[in-house]
Amino acid sequence: MGGGTVVLKVILTVTFVLLFPMLALADSEDDCVKAKGDAGILACDEAIRQSPREPRFYFFRANAYFSKGDYDRAIPDFTKAMELDPTNRSNYLNRGNAYSNKGDHDRAIADYTKAIELDPASSAPYFNRGNAYARTGDHDRAIADYTKTIELDPEHVQAHNNRGNRYGLKGDHDRAIADYTKAIELAPAFADPYLHRGNAYSDKGDQERAIADYTKTIQLDPNDARVYNRRGNAHMKKGDHDRAIADYTKVIELDTKSAVVYSNRAAAYGAKGDHDRVIADCTKAIELDPESVDAYDNRGSSYGAKGDHDRAIADYTKAIELDPASSAPYFNRGNAY
Repeated sequence: MGGGTVVLKVILTVTFVLLFPMLALADSEDDCVKAKGDAGILACDEAIRQSPREPRFYFFRANAYFSKGDYDRAIPDFTKAMELDPTNRSNYLNRGNAYSNKGDHDRAIADYTKAIELDPASSAPYFNRGNAYARTGDHDRAIADYTKTIELDPEHVQAHNNRGNRYGLKGDHDRAIADYTKAIELAPAFADPYLHRGNAYSDKGDQERAIADYTKTIQLDPNDARVYNRRGNAHMKKGDHDRAIADYTKVIELDTKSAVVYSNRAAAYGAKGDHDRVIADCTKAIELDPESVDAYDNRGSSYGAKGDHDRAIADYTKAIELDPASSAPYFNRGNAY
């Protein structure tokens, strides 16, 4: 029976800074610095008209655009502020954030690197650059930057959590667990490190510890469907099919659009020999994801177990069409024939 997978939730928040000195300002200039959203943008427009060589006004207008998600307007303003004040690292850091949010991680990394050159004692550019490297899949550089972040700021919870994620993706579960444990020590009410540590324990085969961490995650965030699914998978690995079914059912209550969890619950029902429920769940999974190979293969197995070989063959054939490199549907169809 197919089990499905869940992608780790990776926290890749960025640190945003305001580092310009605050001076006595005229009304429009003062509003440019202090006002938010459209009001701030309008005030900065006027401040720039009056003082076009003042870098702060471009910077604060860029921040206002950034807060609206208008990165295309924010980036030119950060760039203009850089031209007028090339030594202020906050311009590079915040423009890097805008590039990162646009998915342009190479430009983001270049900006964070420049921010580091200007202020190597600040943890924020290292952390943000680590996030950018993580998004490109460069685990080693991400780990190096998170490590530097932790050297500069030993209580940086997200740096420990995010470095743990990179170690986990490299298969180094012991280092990942150590980082998640540290994040939990620093912020015991933060749910994500428990979830991720549970994933690491599960990958190491320690389902008891995994279940304990998933349960703690649920206590902190009872509406996170992913965690019930992961705990259900851990129960399945232990052979506790009833608890697995209960967890998958909770996922369905929270997220009725998840094809994977219907397939997972079908697998649990299949292990109990409840083929009618397998067929019902696989049918639902196929409605939600018509290309679910596991759902067709598992439904075919239950049709076969009920003696309905024609329907079984049809499902195995569809599974083969969707994934001709998978051996199981051929073997199962051969049995049906």
